[in-house]
This record gives sequence, structure tokens and C-alpha cells, in this order.
Amino acid sequence: MVRRLTVMVGLLALLGGIAAQGATAAAPAARPARPQLTGSKAVCAVPTTPDTAMCFARVATTRDGRPFATSDATPDTTPAGYGPLQFETAYNLPATAGVPQTIAIVDAHSQPNITADLEAYDNVMGLPLFPTCTSDAQTSCFLVLNEYGATSSLPSANASWGLEISMDVEVAHAICQDCRIELYEANSSGFDDLERAVNTAAARGAQVISNSYGEPGSDCTSASTHNAYDHPHVAITVASGDYGYQRACPAVLTSVISVGGTTLRFTPSHTYGSESAWYDGGGGCSARNLARPWQTALGAWKKIACGGRGMNDVAADADPDTGAAVYDSYKKGGWNVVGGTSLSAPLIAAAYALAHNTSTWAFPGRSLYETRSGFRDVTTGSDGPCRAHPIRCRATTGFDLPTGVGTPNGLAGL
Repeated sequence: MVRRLTVMVGLLALLGGIAAQGATAAAPAARPARPQLTGSKAVCAVPTTPDTAMCFARVATTRDGRPFATSDATPDTTPAGYGPLQFETAYNLPATAGVPQTIAIVDAHSQPNITADLEAYDNVMGLPLFPTCTSDAQTSCFLVLNEYGATSSLPSANASWGLEISMDVEVAHAICQDCRIELYEANSSGFDDLERAVNTAAARGAQVISNSYGEPGSDCTSASTHNAYDHPHVAITVASGDYGYQRACPAVLTSVISVGGTTLRFTPSHTYGSESAWYDGGGGCSARNLARPWQTALGAWKKIACGGRGMNDVAADADPDTGAAVYDSYKKGGWNVVGGTSLSAPLIAAAYALAHNTSTWAFPGRSLYETRSGFRDVTTGSDGPCRAHPIRCRATTGFDLPTGVGTPNGLAGL
């Protein structure tokens, strides 16, 4: 039986995404048990050539190392993993922006089933119909484009990046359900192609651009890379990486919003419980990119003493053990539980779209630092050992590198 949308009265209208038809969803539904989980594995391979990115998605795995998956999408499927209601409850978010907003998602290669898979996701989660865009002015629709902005001549399919694409699109739509979503599929994972896609998305008028990829260890020295991710009044979110304390390009750029990762837990009554820094989340200090004045002005920054730009600015759920339910029928067997900072980046991107305030700021990341009351401070956990400067790895009171200013608590900080 197809689930229907259930809405709570008030500003924080929450979707009953996995609630039964006709029920009032006051709290997130419990996820099905995930027996014999032992961890997660990277969806994409680490790059072996310079100026090449990898996706930062990680899929939850079972004891024998296989991706944990539930059954294929049917009207009665309740997948494991968090859905719209969990994320809206955790981050105190409305379901819609109420004004036209475009979220651009940039990824490499193609997921040929993404339109049908998004429809399957929406049917199970109880989200409204999301048609293909028929004009540039249309909102609440989905469009797939190549890196040049054309709907034809899409790049070759790739199963690994395909799962990344599925998560980015489904999570962005789950958070901002009336946003226009444009997926830009770059020809390759080389930065020349990805940068072209970002520039195209900005030129076509996206208010928000989500990037769930990066080159681990890179400090972003290319002028073309700096230019591609520098578009005033556009919120450009970038995943920080999934290899613990380590900078990554393009997250280390000062023009972007670097998004770290947390482990998100709910109480037994399915209300927000706690968050801690996710151990594998990225973070670090740039040796070549200076911090913006609003970042260095933070009191805690003096203790961290990066010298250059510090990542991250903000954080959201990324731990695969508390990951998102993602539907991908292209060689991925239906429902999977997926995390990584590839999850936190589109979460924050969609929250920026909900706030529809990016035109206020030349660099929308500045808003994070000037409205600190809009975030929950994450004070526990770490993103791995950094023996020379231990404080850089720890979540502490106030600003810290693993989680930045914290995680969203409503839209006030965006």
C-alpha cells in the first residue's frame, strides 16, 4: 500500500516518510535491525593519478564484507537507514523552502536509472511526485545534465559513482522537497571535468552546489580549481573526506563550505539523542590556503593554531552505521545503507536551500560563524589520531576541526 505524506501542524512540518498510511508521525520510526554489521567500505577507489577525485560514499557492510541491503523497492518496503523524517527531526528542519531554489549536484560518470530510482525512493518514503523539469523556470522537478549543461550525450555509466549519485539526489530531495534538483554528470572524475560541471551549474543559476567528492591529501594549488569553486552568493558544500584527520581538495578551499561528519543517534522514543564526531571524517589544516577573517576570529581557533584554512566549517550525519537509506537499482541490488561525508555534504546543501538566504552573503559559509546559536555544539568524538597536534582531531566546546561550528538546529545559522 503506497504510503502517503503526513504532515505535522506548525513550522516544523515533518514528513511521515516511513510511517503507515494515515498515521501521525510525531517521531522517527525505528529502523529495521541490521544484523551482523561489521563496518563499511568505500564505494569509490582512491585516486592513483593527481588532480583526480574519488567519491566519499561508504556503504554499510555485513560480516562477510558484502554491502548491507534490504529488499528491492515495493510499495510496502520499509528500508533500513535514516530517511526524511529522521533528518528533519534531528536537524529541526522544515520539509520545503517555499520559494524557488535550485540545488545542483555534481558527480562523475552516470547512473542511468537515477530518474526511476528517485521515483521508487519517493514512493516508499511517501514524498510528493517529482517530475522531470520541462523548463528552466520550473521548480519541484529533477533534471539530469552533462558537464556542459545539455540533457543529451551523458557520460558513461559507473556503478560506484552511480551509488554516490543515488545518495546525493535522494538525500537532497528528502531534505528540500520543493527544490529543483539538477544533477550534473561530469565525463570523468578528473578535476577538469568536475570543475567544468561546477562552473556550468553556477552559470545556470543554482543557489546551492553540492560536491560529495575530493582528492585526499591535496591542498588545492591549481588556479583553475580555485576559480571553479569560487562563485559569490552560491553555497558550495564539499565533503571533507572519509580517511580521518587529513585535508582534501576542494574542501580545503576558503570559498567553499567544508562539511565534516558525525554519528547521529536517536533516543529510544525516536527523538534526537546525540551526535559525536565520526572517527573516519576528514579534517585538517591547509598549508597554502589562508583562513577567511571570520574563521580566524573564533576564540577556539587560537588553540587549534592551524596557520592556514582549517576544515571543517560545519558537520552532519556521515557514519555509515547511522547512514541513509538509499535506493539504487543499477548493479547495487535495491536498498542500501550509505554514509560517508558524501552524506553530510548534500544534507547541508539542502538545508541552505531551505533557508534560501545565499544571496545575502558573498561567501555563504560566513553565515555559519555569525549565528552560532543556530547550531548544536558537538563536543565528543574525534576524527582520528593527529599526534603532533592532538587538539586538532577532537570535537571540543566551541569551534573544532572535525565538526566546525556544529550541526544545524533549524535554519537560523544558514
